[in-house]
Amino acid sequence: MNKSPSSFDEGLFICNEFIMLVDTHAHLYSKEFDKDIDEVITRARDSGLSHILLPNIDVESISQLNKLVNRDDVFFKRMMGLHPCSIKEDFKDQLSYIKNELISRDCIAVGEIGIDLYWDKTFQVQQEDAFLEQCQWSIDYNLPIVIHSRESTDYIIQLIKTNFNSQLRGVFHCFVGGQKQAHEIIELGFYLGVGGVVTFKNSDLRNQLINVPLNRIVAETDSPYLAPVPYRGKRNESSYITTVVDELSKIYSLPIEKVSEITTKNALQLFNL
Repeated sequence: MNKSPSSFDEGLFICNEFIMLVDTHAHLYSKEFDKDIDEVITRARDSGLSHILLPNIDVESISQLNKLVNRDDVFFKRMMGLHPCSIKEDFKDQLSYIKNELISRDCIAVGEIGIDLYWDKTFQVQQEDAFLEQCQWSIDYNLPIVIHSRESTDYIIQLIKTNFNSQLRGVFHCFVGGQKQAHEIIELGFYLGVGGVVTFKNSDLRNQLINVPLNRIVAETDSPYLAPVPYRGKRNESSYITTVVDELSKIYSLPIEKVSEITTKNALQLFNL
């Protein structure tokens, strides 16, 4: 009898034709999934997913995130953090609330945190303050961090080197940078989160990853955003993780099963699953 994804023995990644996968970053609690979340979950399980990791956004997103975790706290795993795009005048109050939520029940990471200099730089100082505070949480509670670094990767790398060198672990979510940045991130002890962007025809990411070791990469979808080709422009979902893994197998000239095994092992180790 085949085992379900949630009951796999640790270290076993392939059982008959089943490949075990982890979506390390998905917002399945967002309103885009309100009408068909049951079908989305079924497709995710059928695609071989054993875990879906849920990064928080702000105070308002906590309730919906917790509802998914309450459905199945083996399949869904909680993170708690304040997203940089949610940082406004009240960010200290939000941080206080989110910290209480972080320590009130199991969390696998502090996230999604970081700095976003693409949309709006009005609260850049506050974003930095919030990022540094949440990094300290990860040290205090021995948790990895999940970093959002849109147009701010070098900035965040320098902040970590200056304030927390060798004290943090985690992942730079949705990595789209170059080899130099990739190697700096790895030297800090972090992983690279790779998602649908790697399949985009106008993306140079596949060329940048060639010399990046696969044992420092985790697979993600960032659902409902950044759907991979051939779904680009549509709502993303966790079952599409197989498309990301397939593209990685082409980049590294390895069988899909091997890429699945390595990226899943990376995720299990990083997030202590």
